[in-house]
Amino acid sequence: MLSGRGTYEVSKRILDILVSVVALLVLSPVMAIIALIIRLESRGPAIFSHVRAGKDGKDFQLYKFRSMHCDAEKKRGSLKSLNKMEGPIFKIEDDPRTTPFGRFLRKSSLDELPQLVNILTGEMSLVGPRPLVLQDIEAPLHPVQHSNRQEEHLHSLWTKRRVEVKPGLTGLWQVSGRNCLPLEGWIEFDLKYIESRSFLLDLKILLRTIPVVLRGKGAL
Repeated sequence: MLSGRGTYEVSKRILDILVSVVALLVLSPVMAIIALIIRLESRGPAIFSHVRAGKDGKDFQLYKFRSMHCDAEKKRGSLKSLNKMEGPIFKIEDDPRTTPFGRFLRKSSLDELPQLVNILTGEMSLVGPRPLVLQDIEAPLHPVQHSNRQEEHLHSLWTKRRVEVKPGLTGLWQVSGRNCLPLEGWIEFDLKYIESRSFLLDLKILLRTIPVVLRGKGAL
């Protein structure tokens, strides 16, 4: 017989499968148009894949619509001084590597649609902490600017505990301020979700995601 946590995990997986299948079927024409525009606008594939850390730290290929030029990763080092986030998170406002159509995709969060495939295959869930790149998981004590020991301990706890659950397409952090929040806020909301996650909380986060995406608040 399933425990309360086991029932939650099964219910969550069923919801993930149902929503991802329906969304992929309904949105497939939109996704095809997006892919075509990306290919016409700039050289390179329409889908960008990147290795991320999943549950239990196992790596997987995360899929997104490509919103940057193909040489974006090579230019990352020269743009570190423009990083708007603290710690290991790399986000730039008006990133020069982003294509014009890519800016629209990122602002509208449409670049995340291919992750419905990651959800269907079980590598991700609809709701959970955002998946970090492997280097951020492997270096959990990466210092935060002007950090103290308490902040470093919280950061270390975050990088360890967030891999206890599947990464998500949306989460408590996204519906509570997104990139407008400092790193400490991101950490606190992720830890709060991990501690109090439930099917009802997942449904609330999904419903709150809709107006957040429509407003484009906090998107970089």
